[in-house]
Amino acid sequence: MRFLTIALSSLLALADEVTMKNGDRLSGTVLRVDAQVMTLKTDYAGELKLKRESILTFQTEQPVHVLSKDDRSVSLGVIDVKKPDVLVFRTEAEQDKYLRDLRRAKNPGLTELWKGDLDFGYAQARGNTETGTLTAGLRASRTTDFHSLQLNYTSLYSTNAANTIRGGGKYDVKFNPKYYAFLSGDFEIDERQNLDLRLVPGGGLGHNFLRGNGTNWTFFGGASLNREYFSTGLRRNAGEVLAGNDLTHKFAEIFTPSQKTVFYNNVSESGNYRLNADVALAAALRRWLSWQVSTSNRYLSNPLPGRVTNDLLVTTGVRVTFAR
Repeated sequence: MRFLTIALSSLLALADEVTMKNGDRLSGTVLRVDAQVMTLKTDYAGELKLKRESILTFQTEQPVHVLSKDDRSVSLGVIDVKKPDVLVFRTEAEQDKYLRDLRRAKNPGLTELWKGDLDFGYAQARGNTETGTLTAGLRASRTTDFHSLQLNYTSLYSTNAANTIRGGGKYDVKFNPKYYAFLSGDFEIDERQNLDLRLVPGGGLGHNFLRGNGTNWTFFGGASLNREYFSTGLRRNAGEVLAGNDLTHKFAEIFTPSQKTVFYNNVSESGNYRLNADVALAAALRRWLSWQVSTSNRYLSNPLPGRVTNDLLVTTGVRVTFAR
């Protein structure tokens, strides 16, 4: 399979021309053609999305890169869209972008391929109590053909209440599109639990159960070490077996719900365990701006005396999306 660069020109034509199966002819500039859709830019209707199955032929004045199933040449002149051995057409600009993206995926720079979200929220109470509460969150990921790095951070700071900070990272090495190995590290500070610091390094294997069409669903399992430091002076260390799943789904191009649940079974003290559950819903206001509601729940079966087993953190505010 290889790309052939074809110089297709017409001295008489002033623009690219698309002939539909029903006989209609459309003029404009062909931007791209994939297995399903052609994008045609016109002066009279902007960008048009044309189903490839409805197109008979098209001709263009610009160089076109053609991906074929074998090494056979494609004849110069009008391009037959129905031709079964032709998979993808790319204009010069699209081909340049494709090659840049391919280079970045294989050998990205340190600051390239990052994408993620920044969350901000603020609440203020005045009257019988005067309280200000600031919430902030970060999710960032960097993915290549061979590995990925994910970072997360959530914090709640209140002038008259206990503060909470949760965060961590996960590094994946891909065996193939379905399976990967990972190393992870999480930390937590929770004044309500008298928890000065919890450190949890871990690792294991994962399976990309479902990926594509706006849905990513992953299952993973492994082992971790839980190190807890409490303000009372108590120190606890425990080995754990972990299992969890991570699901994100986008529908209607507006709403993006997500959830991540991880169960940690304490193998050092039989009968004890931890459960982390995070759920979020984002509604897009702009391409880069959303309104989000997030819940971050932590269940600990063996808290300090006088402390409850469950801590729930609910935040809402704006979400700013970034990508590089």
